[in-house]
Amino acid sequence: MICADIQEFHAVLPPVGGIAGLDLGEKTIGVAISDLRRSIATPVTIIRRVKFTEDAASLLTLLTARGVVGILLGLPLNMDGSEGPRVQSTRAFARNLTRLTELPIFFWDERLSTVAATRALLEADASRKRRKEVIDQVAASYILQGALDRMAHLGGLK
Repeated sequence: MICADIQEFHAVLPPVGGIAGLDLGEKTIGVAISDLRRSIATPVTIIRRVKFTEDAASLLTLLTARGVVGILLGLPLNMDGSEGPRVQSTRAFARNLTRLTELPIFFWDERLSTVAATRALLEADASRKRRKEVIDQVAASYILQGALDRMAHLGGLK
């Protein structure tokens, strides 16, 4: 099920359980997962993209192992808020994923998440090589943390 807004996503989630944040790129999928009480997003891993069926299998195996109860996909809107080809690709990924899982899915504006993640990694004095290795999962955690913070203002745990 793809939720129309953050309130619907929040309403269909069980009271406790982690949420996965995904930064969907052409070559990788950055994955972050929240704690069970949904207050902190933690970068977890990246999945190297091959083709949808393999990508989805790897992702769902990881999410099942971690007991994830919802999926938040970063939506790569243009800076002016318009939707380009990457948004269409992200929406298609979500539609295809709904055929394989019952987990609720919601899109979250990911504008500037990679910029913020890069800045944080630079401030942490991460080497260029290290930044390249972890940027997608750190960006996923920024995307997820933004949604977690918003959901906390919707009433926290039900």
